[in-house]
Amino acid sequence: MRLLKSISTVIISVALFSCAKQESTPKKNGTQQKENTEQLGGFPWDIPQSMPDRPLSKAMERLYTDYKTPRPEDNELFTSFAYTQLKGFDYNGGDGTISRRDPSKVIIEKGKYYVWYTKRHTKYPPVGYGNAHLSTDEIPSADWDLGEIWYATSEDGFTWEEQGVAVSRPAKPIVGWRSVATPDILKFKGKYYLYYQGFMEASGKKGDHCPVTVSYADSPDGPWKSLNKIVVENGAPGTWDQFSIHDPYPLVYKGKIYLYYKAAFGDRPDYLCVNGLAIADSPLGPFKKHPLNPVLNSGHETAYFPFEEGIATIAIRNGNEANTIQYAPDGVNFSIASVTALLPIAAGPCVPDAFDSNGNGRGITWGLSHFDNAADNWSKDHTILARFDCDLSLDVKDLKLKQTQTKFKKEVFFSKSLSKNQIERIHTNNAKILSSK
Repeated sequence: MRLLKSISTVIISVALFSCAKQESTPKKNGTQQKENTEQLGGFPWDIPQSMPDRPLSKAMERLYTDYKTPRPEDNELFTSFAYTQLKGFDYNGGDGTISRRDPSKVIIEKGKYYVWYTKRHTKYPPVGYGNAHLSTDEIPSADWDLGEIWYATSEDGFTWEEQGVAVSRPAKPIVGWRSVATPDILKFKGKYYLYYQGFMEASGKKGDHCPVTVSYADSPDGPWKSLNKIVVENGAPGTWDQFSIHDPYPLVYKGKIYLYYKAAFGDRPDYLCVNGLAIADSPLGPFKKHPLNPVLNSGHETAYFPFEEGIATIAIRNGNEANTIQYAPDGVNFSIASVTALLPIAAGPCVPDAFDSNGNGRGITWGLSHFDNAADNWSKDHTILARFDCDLSLDVKDLKLKQTQTKFKKEVFFSKSLSKNQIERIHTNNAKILSSK
């Protein structure tokens, strides 16, 4: 009994001592942090590569908590971009009757580079998304209307040889009878699969609504057999992807098919593009949408590639996190890895390990993208393919593509000019302001 009382006394004493110690050591407040900072002196001139043991502003904390390195030049997931015109593609003098857009990722097969893309070769240029009611079986509404999927090969990535059509539009009412567009490629267990958007009405009549379907072949040169049915269904009424499943982008990750896709909240022009993920054990499905969808809150046309143990993405255009490169160690929960400029539109990167990275993704160095309204004239609307180069690779160190102070010609900036209405508004406001002074 005496032993129990002694133990109780010791426990109570220790507890009281701990409480007294906690009370005598108040939490640091702003004044104390300031004093500690003053004692430590100014932040080091030679920037520490790991977080220093000192009070930091939120901005400086982010350098160490949100990014791989405090300097973007040392960040393997930071890059600037360079662009090169391609050789080998004809656009009929730029009259708007031939268009190539939305390239797939580039893969290496048979000692050559392969790419698939949407090709439109029509008698007339598009009448425009907003004039879809004027479209016919021969007159496209949007640039991707009445499209087919073609492919080309190259030995150097600069000069391409168009090989022909891979997937034609099927007969009505099969999925894609109006247009097949925006393809991407998967290789799985020795077979090849092309996923693409299947339109069953001219874009703009109700929106840009469509699901995803697939064709498959034993060779990248075909022949391709169409499944002729939807493989990734639209969402339930009232959900974020109820109308569109766009830009299907498959990778093999952890032995499964990870198919990323885009959808839009709301109607144009007040819409937001976000990205979701559907996963399957087999290329033909069934695909199950991830419960955390959308997994990316920004990005109009978005490219993905294996990087280290996870997945990285180039998120361009549309949304609070546009113009960023992001990374998810699990392929699902993405965070911003870097912020950059002049990102490739509709990027289709060359991803040598897209289907066999095994948790050791090496990154990318180049790919194809597109430039829409290449004629700078909507009556001749068409899109051209181009090459982009970057350094998002663990195996390359190109210092010129790691520069944050890239100089652009003044024409790049002046190409983003004010409209006539904007100038009139400014002049009107100027008159009011100056007259009141």
